[in-house]
Amino acid sequence: MTGAAFFARWRVRLGYPLAIVVLLLARPTLQSILTGGIIGAVGLLVRASAAGHLHKQQVLTVTGPYAHTRNPLYLGSFILMIGAAVAAHSWSSALILLSYFALFYSFVMRREERELYQHHGDAFQEYARTVPLFLPRLTPAKSSAENSRAFSVAQYRKNREYRAAVGFLLLLLIFVVIWRLRA
Repeated sequence: MTGAAFFARWRVRLGYPLAIVVLLLARPTLQSILTGGIIGAVGLLVRASAAGHLHKQQVLTVTGPYAHTRNPLYLGSFILMIGAAVAAHSWSSALILLSYFALFYSFVMRREERELYQHHGDAFQEYARTVPLFLPRLTPAKSSAENSRAFSVAQYRKNREYRAAVGFLLLLLIFVVIWRLRA
């Protein structure tokens, strides 16, 4: 198993014990929870938009947020992570979250890049030349791809993106409980 395969396979499994540590180190306040929730909502919107355009394993998605960044789901996750770090109100928690994201997702994104190139060849190479890997470009890239698709609520549901919203709301609820117990 390569390093990239290891990180892709274990990113969720290793995230659970790290989440426990983050929660133990958290010192949330009402203000930090509210601010983190607002930031997280932006991340959820980015992820929702991406999920509503993404047709996994069917076509190379280059529309919607994919015209700005090749990894809008991970960008949304990064914004969610910032929201969680703000809500936790702990530099230690923030450092753990940032380190986890940087380590795991740098490998995961590169692995997915190779898979997309193998599956889509020159079309992916052309797309990768004009759209940045992670940090979005301000204007959407023009694509010669014929698979332009609009956002679809059905696709959002099919990709089960609502689970990210449920998970983040649960995290905020846990922060509220921690805040109340420490008050």
